[in-house]
Amino acid sequence: MSAAQASAAIKSRIRTIPDCPEAGVQFRDITTLLGDSAGFRLVIERLTGRYAGAKIDKVAAIEARGFIIGAPLAYALGAGFVPIRKQGKLPAATIGRDYDLEYGADRIEIHTDAIAADEHVLLVDDLLATGGTAGAACALLRQAGGRIVECAFVIDLPGLGGRQRLERQGAKVFALTGFTGG
Repeated sequence: MSAAQASAAIKSRIRTIPDCPEAGVQFRDITTLLGDSAGFRLVIERLTGRYAGAKIDKVAAIEARGFIIGAPLAYALGAGFVPIRKQGKLPAATIGRDYDLEYGADRIEIHTDAIAADEHVLLVDDLLATGGTAGAACALLRQAGGRIVECAFVIDLPGLGGRQRLERQGAKVFALTGFTGG
């Protein structure tokens, strides 16, 4: 299956919910993709195929939907898995990064021993919108000593500028599919 065919197959399994969580927002719901065994398998196979043979020591994924993609991908690649969580959710010593949201601020954290110096890290999440959370995750992983191989997403919303934001920070970006118009 070509990349274009895979993108279309993945996109066709993603539900769009209009005006959620507020008027004018088109929420891209991946639960329909995840609930479809062929669609979920296609996501993991396409990402595994892209990164097989690359030096990846850890797959880091952003809470919570990123975990669903990141954990099986780490397993398939023979890499460790690093959960990036909201503040106060991890039980051991952490380092964190604050970042701005459209309507406030938030903080993400990883364990202090999650990444060893110079480990090659693949960042994974379900969706790239404005890039605020992913940008903070990249900065956090670098702060921990990791080298970002790439930032991988199931969905890119190119109209919201996240890809450009991450690329300005020196990150490579890959997405399996995208939606125009947010």
